[in-house]
Amino acid sequence: MSGDKLVYDLSNEIEGSPAVFVKKDWLNILDNQNANYSSNQSVIDTSQLSNSNKYMSYREAYLAVPLLLTLGQLTPGATFLPATAGTSADYALGLKNWFGTIIHSFTLDYNGVTLIQQTPFINLWNNFKLLTSLSYADVTTMGASIGFYPDDPTSWGFYPSTAASPGAAPFNPVIVGGSSGQGTCNNVSFVANLPVLSPTTTFNNYNSGGGNIGFLKRQQYINYDPEATLSVPNQLTTTSYSSLFSAASCQNMWKSYVSNKQNGANGVRGYIQISVMATIYLKHIASFFQCVPLLKGVFLKMTLNLNNTSTNFLATTNHTVANQTSYLSVVSVQNAVGGTNPLMVSAAQGLNADGQASAASFSGGINLNEGTAVDTANGYVANISVGAICLNNLLTATPSVGTGQLARSIYLYTPAYTFNPVFEQAYLSSPIKSIKYTDVYQYQVLNQAPNGNFNNLLTNGIADLRSIVIIPFYAQNATIGGFPGATPAGINPATQLPAGIPVYQSPFDTAGGGTTSPLSLLGNFNVVVSGQNAIYNQQRYSFEEWNDQLYGCNAVNSGMTDGLTSGLISQLGFEMNYCYYYVNIGRMLPVEQSVPKSVQIIGQNYSANPLDLYCFLEYGVSVDIDALTGSRV
Repeated sequence: MSGDKLVYDLSNEIEGSPAVFVKKDWLNILDNQNANYSSNQSVIDTSQLSNSNKYMSYREAYLAVPLLLTLGQLTPGATFLPATAGTSADYALGLKNWFGTIIHSFTLDYNGVTLIQQTPFINLWNNFKLLTSLSYADVTTMGASIGFYPDDPTSWGFYPSTAASPGAAPFNPVIVGGSSGQGTCNNVSFVANLPVLSPTTTFNNYNSGGGNIGFLKRQQYINYDPEATLSVPNQLTTTSYSSLFSAASCQNMWKSYVSNKQNGANGVRGYIQISVMATIYLKHIASFFQCVPLLKGVFLKMTLNLNNTSTNFLATTNHTVANQTSYLSVVSVQNAVGGTNPLMVSAAQGLNADGQASAASFSGGINLNEGTAVDTANGYVANISVGAICLNNLLTATPSVGTGQLARSIYLYTPAYTFNPVFEQAYLSSPIKSIKYTDVYQYQVLNQAPNGNFNNLLTNGIADLRSIVIIPFYAQNATIGGFPGATPAGINPATQLPAGIPVYQSPFDTAGGGTTSPLSLLGNFNVVVSGQNAIYNQQRYSFEEWNDQLYGCNAVNSGMTDGLTSGLISQLGFEMNYCYYYVNIGRMLPVEQSVPKSVQIIGQNYSANPLDLYCFLEYGVSVDIDALTGSRV
């Protein structure tokens, strides 16, 4: 396309535009919890903002959520060196994709009327929306703010309890249970140091690079360590990052950083803590906020149920099998609301060429005692808590375990606009604003048999249907995906991942933070709406679902304009670890929109493993509001 017309148009432009607003103020308010989140809930009301006589732009508003990540020992005396230069465990912990994974469900009341229903696992739906609407330019500019960087869909490995899994290179002994963990693991964060692996190696990893770049980036968003050493080439001396930007400066600026750590030795329990300030935009939590206009005098009440989670796990060395073994295994996961575990524990990394551990063997800090003659099973607890207080009693019993050093409560930040009177008069010439948004219902179809057919009714009637998304995970009663299979000789069955822990609560798996279970593909698939097939021919092949349904959904121009689109899931990603099944079911005549319709899903589970299907039905909602008074019409 010629640029001549653009040159002409630019030449005729008149610089400048009238000032629509005379002032923009960013206001912030605290939630109602008084810095106590032991109830796993936060309630925010906007009564202070509704009395400000300003127009609020909730489309731009965001939550500032303090998170405290803690990793501590349960076994005093075991080597844990997070406070030691060169072996600091700054990469021991990380988060699953997007800070909003901490929100299990969300409810919005508008002037006493509920507009957003409480939907469990809303973070799964919102992760899907972000993955299909953002571009990599968005990830570059706002990824660090919202804790978002998509996981590499080819870097996962699958390690049943009888198989091997890798740490970082160079390392190639037999590893029962696995230094990455058990089941599906995508927690190797050191990418550059890994060898080139073929899909047929015993590391069982499809990625030629081996590591998960998304996990690594998300760790770098939060793990700035003022005490880490800063090497100077060709110099005999080293310095620390604190000489450039100290811990006190991090506290004053509320910058995420490694805020507390202690070595474990001689009966002392070691631990490390990371204080995080997480930004979560309201528009990423519910579509209502993407559609809401400027409003004055509005009283909103937001209720957030939170995924505060503790994970008990073992770092074990076993010497009763050939070549010795080192592996990580989960003992238990505690999540009061039953939702996603936002935490990830890094794989055992930094092992020497002979298969023996350096002092930096596990995540740069936990020594698995390789090369010794003594079997060990050292216990650890990884916890994520909203606020500044660690909510795990086992960790707080450790002397000197600290508190978060940034904010103590959740803040709501909202811009408040003051109109130019001329434009305010024009804006209020039609004061009744109609807000058309969507909400979701969530259904679960559990334990679908391997290679078996399914035919399930999700609902008898929902009006104004828009779309359906099906998210498959390995079922809880499976002997894979992080669950105990046959116990190898010499391994204590108590150290195997207990049955009943869902894969989205595994600290080794990215499931629940944007990814599904790998290779969980469905065939002969269709959605039946009030007896009519939504897909003309049942979808039999993976490329059909990708090309016909998933590609372009939520994207700029629906992916139809080359060079101008968005979305972060490719066909390879869909077939490997982003196995989302999406169907647009909103095409109907206007007269049909108000008619409740039933929804049924049919298909075949082509996975060799039983699957749990988490189904989200999106439907339209409309509400009329007086922009001047904020009252609902």
